[in-house]
Amino acid sequence: MNKPLKLDKAKLSKSTRLEKQSNSEKHKKTLSNKKYEKELARLQVELVKLQEWVKHEGLKVVVLFEGRDAAGKGGVIKRITESLNPRICHVVALGTPTEREKSCWYFQRYAAHLPSAGEIALFDRSWYNRAGVEKVMGFCSDNEYQEFLRSCPEFERMLVRSGIILIKYWFSVSDTVQEQRFQKRMNDRSRSWKLSPMDVESRSRWVDYSKAKDTMFDYTDIKQSPWHVVKADDKKRARLNCISHFLSMIPYQDLTPSPPNLSTRPVAGSYIRPPITEQTFIPDRW
Repeated sequence: MNKPLKLDKAKLSKSTRLEKQSNSEKHKKTLSNKKYEKELARLQVELVKLQEWVKHEGLKVVVLFEGRDAAGKGGVIKRITESLNPRICHVVALGTPTEREKSCWYFQRYAAHLPSAGEIALFDRSWYNRAGVEKVMGFCSDNEYQEFLRSCPEFERMLVRSGIILIKYWFSVSDTVQEQRFQKRMNDRSRSWKLSPMDVESRSRWVDYSKAKDTMFDYTDIKQSPWHVVKADDKKRARLNCISHFLSMIPYQDLTPSPPNLSTRPVAGSYIRPPITEQTFIPDRW
């Protein structure tokens, strides 16, 4: 039987202190939409350059996005991917494990989605489910949880030694802002799918999740793959700060190919287009 792990009391509340410090800061001046869109467009051009460099150099990049529910992880991932080639940069967002997956080595279903050379994998939640929701909601045994805390640092060191660039982000949001976002989702039918029963349950377990996060940071904030905390109360700033930091983590050069020269389109010649009446068009509603 595994012996209980000992916690480093000096480090235990590191992430909680960071979160409280973030949430106690004075609100900055509102970032205008115009300035936000301009800076986002600039960063997305840089992301394209990074993408070309990753492809050219055969790099393997893994980025983990973790944090509180409604902290804005999905919004950042969306802004990163919308200007990139989905064949190079793909999102990994796994659902509930199947019975077969539950019987496998815990990291196995995540390892199947690790990138090949020239690819970027963005994990919208990751193997850290075990340190968070599974621990808090009782979806894993204490032995499984303790084993994860032992194994995870070694698993990540192994990934880094294999040549993978591993970057981990934790999105820190205050309970007040999280509640505002929950209420907004409840009243917006286009976003209601984002509010799952698990999200609702997490509202009453704020402290439990905080304790679980503290322990997770204590064991997995290692020098080979440290946690980077994103202050996420302000969505626009969080997106710009996170993307900017991501770009700074991988030195790259501008290898964007020049636009191709388009030759004159050839004439149709003897080709006769079939009658339009033989095709089925969708209705013109607008």
